[in-house]
Order: sequence, then structure tokens, then C-alpha cells
Amino acid sequence: MSNTDARVRRGAPGTPTGTFARLALAAALGLALGACGGSDGPQEQATDGETGDPVATADGVGAVGTGGAAPPAAGTAAPDDAAAAMDIEELRKAAREAYAGNRLYAPAGDNAVEYYLALRERRPEDPSAGSALTDLLPMTVIATEQSLVREDFEEGKRLIALLERTDASHPALDRLRRSAERGERELAARLAREQVTAEEQAQRRAELERQRQADQQREQEEAARRLAEQQAAEEEAARQAAAEQAGREEAERLAAERRREAARQQSQAAVATAADLRPLSIPAPQYPREALRAGRAGEVEVELTVGIDGSVTAARVIRADPARVFDRAALAAVEQWRFQPIASPVTARRTIAFNPDP
Repeated sequence: MSNTDARVRRGAPGTPTGTFARLALAAALGLALGACGGSDGPQEQATDGETGDPVATADGVGAVGTGGAAPPAAGTAAPDDAAAAMDIEELRKAAREAYAGNRLYAPAGDNAVEYYLALRERRPEDPSAGSALTDLLPMTVIATEQSLVREDFEEGKRLIALLERTDASHPALDRLRRSAERGERELAARLAREQVTAEEQAQRRAELERQRQADQQREQEEAARRLAEQQAAEEEAARQAAAEQAGREEAERLAAERRREAARQQSQAAVATAADLRPLSIPAPQYPREALRAGRAGEVEVELTVGIDGSVTAARVIRADPARVFDRAALAAVEQWRFQPIASPVTARRTIAFNPDP
């Protein structure tokens, strides 16, 4: 049994024990294989500088090279049991509280993204979940990139999994996955070259966790500030748009009122009266023969309606003296009358006199 293996089994101070130690050792063996790029030739193995025994060369975040066994990434786990146990209203409340508390995408299991995802998965038609996730998506992408920059690949993969659940077709996903895989390989190879011990890996893990918490707190506070500014700007833009729309509607209402008033005035101005009748042709009635032979005189009052083209459209006898002597001759004459065109039909009365004397 090698010295390193003995240290792992004894649980030396600062060295992972039990299952984790066995996983770390297996991971180290895998890293040694992966660092060679998968060639068929002899492969180098990371060893202890003093004993020559293999050492664990995991990156301190549980994700190692391509050849070793590693614990699953946090982001690949099933939805948090606490969220799964919540009802709809509890999820909505927890999401709002996490949002207000600047726990936008971290810590794992208690953040707004995960709560809203659980809410959307249970209530796909809920508009609040979809809207909130749309707002949170860009800052989650930024947080993923920042995690990969600081070589926090476990957190990076957790955030990538959240992005995939939020929008599986997001254009940044493939790039982030490739970046995470490449970064893990490069880190594993570097740790193998530097022969990092299990104790140093534990220290790196603890430092990475401290850095993660500090960075995420600062990043989420800044993201929340930007989001609040964005929402305030959107609300102001919506308010201005509503005010402009109200202004347009009021202007349209006033314009419609003006048009109606103008039409009313025009209509009133266009109503013709009897005084507007200008005769063009007023043929005299034909004197009835019997009345002419008898030397009878009389008159007939006729009510006539003149159309807009100036023609007489209707006529009737209002009064005749003597009765039924000159009625037909009077109506026949009136129906032939013509006037200048007018703005609207006019009804008027005319008296036609019959006198046998020249």
C-alpha cells in the first residue's frame, strides 16, 4: 500500500476521508488518463512528489477530467425537494421573497430562478413566472460566465442547468457548455502537473466557496439594482406611453366632436327654405274649356315639394275656389315647373289664379 493511499485511509488532517477520499483518488487516476488527450501511447499519471504514489488531482469542485469518476454536478440534480413540497402559493411567495432578498440565482435550492422554474413547470400558463424568468435570464448567463472565469465549474454547471431549464434553445448554452468542459480539462491537467495534494484541494475548495459566496452576493445585489432600474425605466416608459395614448385618444375625441359640430352646422346651413326657390320655368296652366266658355274665374292653392335638382317631386291641392273646377289644370301645370338646384328638398305653397279676361 502506497504512502498516499495510507494517508487517505488514516484520514490525515486536512485530507478527505471515507467516500470522498475514494472518489478523489479515482478522480486523480482519471485525470492522469484524461491529461494525455486520449492517445493510445503510454499515459502519465500524477504522483506524489515525495513517494511517487498517485495523488488526487480533482479541481476541488467535484468535476474532474474525462476519464475519472466524479460526483454529479449540482446543476444536474432533480428540482429541490423543498420546492417540490410547496404548493403553488407557497412557491409564488418563496419566489417573491427570494427576488426581494437578492437571491436571484443563488444559493442553490433557495433562489428566485429555481422557485419560478418550479412554478412554471407546475403552472405553465402562469404569466408571472414566465415574465420573471425572462428578466432573470440575462443575469444568470452573466453569473455563469463569471463562475467559469473563476474556475468554479460546479457552480457554473449548476447555472448552465438552470439556463437549460429556463430556455433550452438559448444561444449561449452551447458556448457555455464548451467553455465549462474545456476549463475543467485545463484545470485538471494543471493540477496534475502541479501535483496538488488532497489537502491543497480541500483548501482550494474552501477558498473557492468563500469567493463564490462573496462574488455572488455582490453580483446579485448589482444585478438586482440594474433590474430595479430597468423595471423603473420600463414602468416610466409604460406610463409615458399610456399618457401619450390618452392624449391621442383625447385629441381624437375632440377632433370627432369638431367634425360632428361642423357637419351639424353644414347640415343646418344646407337646409333650404321656400325663399331659396329660384324658378327657371313656370309654365301657365291650361284654362279648362268649359270654365272658359262659361267665363268662370277662380284660384287653386297647391302644396308642392321641390327636389334638390329643382324638379317638382310631389304636388297636391290644399284649397280650390270653386272646388274641382281648376284642380286638375293647376296640378298639371305645377308638375312641369322647374327651379334652380337646391341644397335640400323644399316644400312650399303656391296659389294659381284662373281669370278668363285677358
